Amino acid sequence: MKRCFDFFVSFTLLLFVSPVLIFLAIIVRITLGAPIFFIQVRSGLYGIPFKIVKFRSMVHACASDGALLSDSERLSRFGRFLRVTSLDELPSLWNVLKGDMSLIGPRPLLMEYLPLYSAEQFRRHEVRPGITGWAQINGRNSISWQEKFTLDVWYVDHHSFLLDLKILWLTFGRVLQRRGINADGEATAPKFTGNN
Repeated sequence: MKRCFDFFVSFTLLLFVSPVLIFLAIIVRITLGAPIFFIQVRSGLYGIPFKIVKFRSMVHACASDGALLSDSERLSRFGRFLRVTSLDELPSLWNVLKGDMSLIGPRPLLMEYLPLYSAEQFRRHEVRPGITGWAQINGRNSISWQEKFTLDVWYVDHHSFLLDLKILWLTFGRVLQRRGINADGEATAPKFTGNN
């Protein structure tokens, strides 16, 4: 039932927001240049890698020594708008349609984090990752990694169709309120470096 719901909603949303996607793609191309999309390998169901698609929000800028500048320094003004409004996530509906992701679930994180999880934290991969989830409506990037993972595992143990509808509904409110978008001093969240 969850997969059918994901497919139907993502397909319907992609049809309805296609003019918005085209408009945003043009603005990203004008303000940031190519490529329009940010594509990165993330860990999916059972930790299996997949390529997530989002709108690009950062410029490619390096320091004098050739090292890439921090995320906060590379985040463009329009990119910040995309992040604040979560519009950068719209292309990820394609991932939901394909079955890489669900509408609701733990956020898909970097593959390099996989060996850093505790056995309990790794349980977040027992369900498909989502565009939004229990951790996103309960703090998003303003809470610690440990708190996020605890919320993710809670969702794994308690997920249901009604809970998904509740999370989906509350997500709209969180996006409008623009709460928990980034941790202090970060463009989004600090890098996860393990539990020690």
